[in-house]
Amino acid sequence: MEKTPKLLDLMELDDGAKRQYIDAKSTFQAWESAVKEVREVRGGMYWKSAGQTEYLIRTSPTNSQKSLGPRSAETESIYANFTARKIAAEQRETDLRERMRINQRLNRALHVGRAPGIVVDILNRLDQAGLAEYFTVVGTHALYAYEIAAGVRIMDSNAMETRDVDLLWDTRKRVQFVSSMKVLGSSMVGILRQVDPTFSIRSEQKYTAVNSKGFEVDILRREAIENDPHPIRLSDDDDDFWVTQARNAGMLLNAPRFSSVIVSSAGYMARMNTISPVTFSQFKRWLSEQDDRENLKKTRDRRQAAVVDLLVTEYLPHLLPEAALRDTSP
Repeated sequence: MEKTPKLLDLMELDDGAKRQYIDAKSTFQAWESAVKEVREVRGGMYWKSAGQTEYLIRTSPTNSQKSLGPRSAETESIYANFTARKIAAEQRETDLRERMRINQRLNRALHVGRAPGIVVDILNRLDQAGLAEYFTVVGTHALYAYEIAAGVRIMDSNAMETRDVDLLWDTRKRVQFVSSMKVLGSSMVGILRQVDPTFSIRSEQKYTAVNSKGFEVDILRREAIENDPHPIRLSDDDDDFWVTQARNAGMLLNAPRFSSVIVSSAGYMARMNTISPVTFSQFKRWLSEQDDRENLKKTRDRRQAAVVDLLVTEYLPHLLPEAALRDTSP
């Protein structure tokens, strides 16, 4: 008989770790804003002479150029404002990055987080490549986002144990994704190799990449509907992912979003975009009822659903459906 989760299955972080996480998360969020501003001023501006006239030229990160007009009081103001904004944004990002290094050491010293370092690295690389918006973390690794947001540790090792991370690819954004990949000039497995060069696609399971330590990245998609092409390879590279259809993944794709700053045991941080823990629990219970699901996986599905239910009820009650009803009631 499966035991019912109880509060002993959730251990609160100590006060020092909680305070450190609050400070570190605040710095991380400020850094995210700074990075966004730096991206908005990527490229540059310069004056180019053509005959007797100087023109203000805007350059992009891909070295494309656009004239903003001849030198005038207006274009000089545009140039001055852009230059000042670029300098300020880059300095702010540099300062916050240094503060992040300090927080990384404090996070490690105070045992703030325990998310796998490889997952933190993958999420950060996806963000740096501008690909984070196309993927949602689903499956067991979402538990790291839920527990840190609640300020607790899930003590059931069976519920947390996994050697793969599931990334749900949003087929609704496939056109934008393809454009982004072309700009990057890379494949999806190539992006992963920037984290760990030993990642390669499994020959017998093309939606999975595995590294030399046996850690796997699975890329899933909803079942083909409407105008979804099928099958789909994530790039023109012959050695890239073929995304697999996951049963009922439309439920996950349409679920309310949940975003949290996770922390690795070494203290490094990343933003994890996942699904609401309420939907996670509902989906896990649905999985556990499927006749062709392995019994061991069914047991873990039910265990994870029960633990997440307890975590939400005790520490994140504002996410419960009845909480939304209370907030809108007269």
